[in-house]
Amino acid sequence: MLAGYFRGTREYRAGLIELALTSNDLAEALADVAEPIADTQVSFVAGTRSHTQAAALRDLWEPLSGVLTELESAGQDVIVDAGRLGLMGAPTPLLDRADMTLVVTRTSLPALAAVRSWGDLVARSLSGWADARLLLVGEGDPYRSREVTAAVKLPVLASLADDPESAAVFHRGAAPTTKFDTGPLVRSLNATVAAIHAAIRAHRLDLVEGAAR
Repeated sequence: MLAGYFRGTREYRAGLIELALTSNDLAEALADVAEPIADTQVSFVAGTRSHTQAAALRDLWEPLSGVLTELESAGQDVIVDAGRLGLMGAPTPLLDRADMTLVVTRTSLPALAAVRSWGDLVARSLSGWADARLLLVGEGDPYRSREVTAAVKLPVLASLADDPESAAVFHRGAAPTTKFDTGPLVRSLNATVAAIHAAIRAHRLDLVEGAAR
């Protein structure tokens, strides 16, 4: 985000590495490193600045998952960008504790081939993910959600519009056009947020009803 959305105008102050190294209470340290985004109610924690730092985070994920769960219990939504799955230092405990895990993919054959092994893992109950689904980018280019689900064995939650001009606003801090807020990407983002909330509510209701039986 610092190099992209903020276009390098915001300096790195602290992030995940500082959390991993802190000797203070982790919840308090998290509040210290979280950076607010102006004119929003959103804060973010900066990731690593080099791939060589990934190994230093392995012992952070488990205790951090507990702190993030407490935030959610207090009414705060938490979104974790786990990056590419399967890499050294991946935040597996965070994914295992999440209400939902969304695997973001395009619908081309190379993209689906890369995702398929994760679908197999979930289908064989070998992952710790509570509710794994797909978030498609550019549905229908070339495959539709039904075809993707059949190939990957994961249900599709929603689809994001393939709108490079609007995506550049988030990806590299490009200036939004006058139609940005009503454009296809923002509309599909809003629909995705609604779908996430609805799916999580339904999943929690199923858990409550299952426990009551």
